[in-house]
Amino acid sequence: MPENSMGTQKVGRLILTTGIPLMLSLLINSLYNFVDSVFVSRVSEDALTGLSLAAPVQVMVSALGLGNAVGLNAAISRALGEGRADRVKKTADAAIFLALCAWALISLACLAGVRRYFEWQSGGNTTIAAYGRDYLSICMFFSLGQMGQWVFDRFVISSGKSHLFLYTLSAASITNLILDPVFIFALGLGTRGAAIATVIGQHMGLLAGIYINSRWNREISFSFTLRPDWKSVLTILRVGIPSALVQVLTSFVTVAMNSILLAFSSTAVAVYGVCSRMMGLCTVGVHGIDNGLIPIVAYNYGAKRPDRVRQALRYAMIYSALFFVPFLLVLEAAPDLVLNLFNASEQMTGIGEPAVRIMALAWMISIPNLVIASALQGLSLPRPSMLLTMLRQAVLPVLLALVLRSFGKLNILWLCFVFAEGICIPAAWFFWKRESRRTLEDKPGSMQEE
Repeated sequence: MPENSMGTQKVGRLILTTGIPLMLSLLINSLYNFVDSVFVSRVSEDALTGLSLAAPVQVMVSALGLGNAVGLNAAISRALGEGRADRVKKTADAAIFLALCAWALISLACLAGVRRYFEWQSGGNTTIAAYGRDYLSICMFFSLGQMGQWVFDRFVISSGKSHLFLYTLSAASITNLILDPVFIFALGLGTRGAAIATVIGQHMGLLAGIYINSRWNREISFSFTLRPDWKSVLTILRVGIPSALVQVLTSFVTVAMNSILLAFSSTAVAVYGVCSRMMGLCTVGVHGIDNGLIPIVAYNYGAKRPDRVRQALRYAMIYSALFFVPFLLVLEAAPDLVLNLFNASEQMTGIGEPAVRIMALAWMISIPNLVIASALQGLSLPRPSMLLTMLRQAVLPVLLALVLRSFGKLNILWLCFVFAEGICIPAAWFFWKRESRRTLEDKPGSMQEE
């Protein structure tokens, strides 16, 4: 049986061949989130604010799928690198079981908390609360498609067939893009229509993932079971829970930021939501490289190739920066062009232009932190990865925002994200130097890259 390309292809080329399909897929995914907001902004600014308030809860929902996916990615890639076909199968089955559990938990959380959440976060604006509640309830109750799609997407990524990921996510995103205007405008369902289009798209992505993996990804066999291998479940959770907790904490940061911004105006909340959507779109290159880095590091760690692990980190840093620079230039030079896509009022444009410029700078500074966090996950070192991500996405932004709000100026408040990323860069290098030395020093490479 020929060796997987994760262990044989030149590292510089491997980073691109793994990352570019992920970029395209993430681009499509970000586009339908972006377009959701663009369409909803045509309903009203209150509807856009409702989606902005729903965003942190959606991040919490995604955190369960992401945690499962990250744990699965590292565990199954390492098993492939070690040539453990039995462990690959058990890990795949365990991930499917965890996706079902996540969906059940999300549905219960929806029943218990959505109404109360919007009563708290809307500042007494019942219109905003109604828009957000209608959207979020549908997304949560029908989140099985999202949870399942996370799993089957990671199957193809982990086995080095990232190009197949493009088809699964395309099925979801294109379906959503087609249905959005139909449900929102033609049928007059507003934010409910946006949610219906989203969940239909997610279920299409799940069905596509099952079909594609069954037919073209024979390295990973899977089955549906309610009696998984509990060792595999624990292996996934050990790596995945820290990533999920980080996402949950990040969503709490968004809730906190929304509360701080609401003291200035509801328009500031809408601007923050727009910036979040733009971040998803503009950083697809960075996140594509980072997501592709995890299985590369995990495979070569399992195959005892530390030389390739270190080369992968270097190439990921370079490519991530190169892919983001064009977006940085556009956002700094013409933020008004992006804001106009959201039917921005004069007030929203005035608040949004400096916010976009400052946030774009923060995203550029974040690249070393993102790449190192992904590499640590690939080495099955979730704790330092979680600590780094908690610092840059949760602890420091909130603390700095609480300090900077005392100046009473929004333009100064946005700087909390720039300062948080800058402070974390030395910490990121410290974590990598310390943890990679401990993990890789006893695994000498079998050969050097040509």
